[in-house]
Amino acid sequence: ADASGPPPYARTNAFLEKAFTVSCGEWRLPGTLTTPIGGGSPWPAVVLVHGSGPNDRDETIGANKPFRDLAWGLATKGIAVLRYEKRTKQYAAKFMATGLGQFTVQEETIEDVLDAVAQLRSTAGIDPKRVFVLGHSLGGMLAPRIGQADPRIAGLIILAGSTRPLEDMVIEQTQYLLSFKGKPSDEDEAKLSKLQLIAAKVKKLTAADVSSSTILLGAPPAYWLDLRQHDSLAIGKGLRQPFLILQGGRDYQVTLVDFDRWKEALGAQSKVTFKLYPKLNHLFIAGEGKSTPDEYEQPGHVAKAVVVDIAEWIGGR
Repeated sequence: ADASGPPPYARTNAFLEKAFTVSCGEWRLPGTLTTPIGGGSPWPAVVLVHGSGPNDRDETIGANKPFRDLAWGLATKGIAVLRYEKRTKQYAAKFMATGLGQFTVQEETIEDVLDAVAQLRSTAGIDPKRVFVLGHSLGGMLAPRIGQADPRIAGLIILAGSTRPLEDMVIEQTQYLLSFKGKPSDEDEAKLSKLQLIAAKVKKLTAADVSSSTILLGAPPAYWLDLRQHDSLAIGKGLRQPFLILQGGRDYQVTLVDFDRWKEALGAQSKVTFKLYPKLNHLFIAGEGKSTPDEYEQPGHVAKAVVVDIAEWIGGR
């Protein structure tokens, strides 16, 4: 499969793409709105929310563009999709220049999603009552907070949403990657020990550290303290919006442990639908054997079943 071309389930003559700027105060983020062609307007719409790190609108990772696949696949099925450059990608230099200071996921992600949703509601051809949010990875972890901040969001779709402290997951991922090497080198052991020390520092942060500009695992204390205050599972439990929670069985970044935790917290509620895809990795691309980062360098596409399941779920709302 060639990631530069459309996925086999997308018909590029079935939709149009146009520039769409998400503007939140001083931050203007260039994006793309993909809208179906033909009957069916006003369309339901989905805002795509990136994972960790400075992602572009396609969530380009290695040779893959999972957000473009989702946009083209869903638009082929009559659903409008908005994707945009993440604030930390578009304004990387500005963030670095001003120092990260009080930076939290509010500034990194949540504010822009809420603005994007509000803008979509007043966009011609979009059904304002059927604007959904789809979060991947960190975006999935934040989906309950986004749904809580705007109860009018029609539903929340979580792809590989993490449920555990990010500092623990960084350690777990590092250990997983080292496990492929047989006996880790002294250098590897040192790297892991250093990470464990930093993660322990994150755990020891208190409210007194909130204004510190020390960077731990790529973020300031304010960032970690904010995450600690918000339990995604507890927030999700209290929301009235329907949820669709998807997980790849070969994902080593967000694992079945997280999927089971979503199930444990929300499984009793009829508004929640769970889907597990045994062959898919963190990008919802199929593969065999144990997943590794090298796999992301092989071009592929988000599995068709994922697009079909999301489209059918939205269609029933």
